[in-house]
Amino acid sequence: MQTLNTIEEIESFIKTNPASLLYVSAPNCNVCDVLKEKVKKEFSNRFPKIKMAEVDSSKVPQVSSKFNIFSAPTFLIFFDGKEFAREGRNVSLTLLSRKMEKIYDLYFG
Repeated sequence: MQTLNTIEEIESFIKTNPASLLYVSAPNCNVCDVLKEKVKKEFSNRFPKIKMAEVDSSKVPQVSSKFNIFSAPTFLIFFDGKEFAREGRNVSLTLLSRKMEKIYDLYFG
């Protein structure tokens, strides 16, 4: 998972990757750390064509206003630059994976 440090890098990442996951975290957030590893593992194994990046909301505060993020962790999934899914804090990776399978298979199948 690459780290993005500016709003321009975030916008470019979303535009240049057909499918992308943006993971927004915060410092000293234990949930952020634990969930990030689970998301990385799940998406690497099941959805390898989705590019992943992380942004620290304390280093790039504009990310919160640009994407209407009110808590950490939050992750956004984009297809062709358009937001497809948004998950935060209490996430069921099982339910998300089921939802992702359909669009992923249609998009890359």
